[in-house]
Amino acid sequence: MIDKILRRAAVEEMTGLSRSTLYRMMDRGEFPRPARIGQRAVGWRQSSVNTWLSQCASAEECRA
Repeated sequence: MIDKILRRAAVEEMTGLSRSTLYRMMDRGEFPRPARIGQRAVGWRQSSVNTWLSQCASAEECRA
């Protein structure tokens, strides 16, 4: 199965996290880093986001 690449808006919708929270969590190593998909574009592997979500009872708990 091909791992779908998600853009930031889709990741925000899936997780319920804002842009600033996503990047803050990435800086702290608490959220997966995106893959570069173009010169000025990044995207997250859907499997990475799903794994992160499965490790949390809810995205609210993971915002700490």
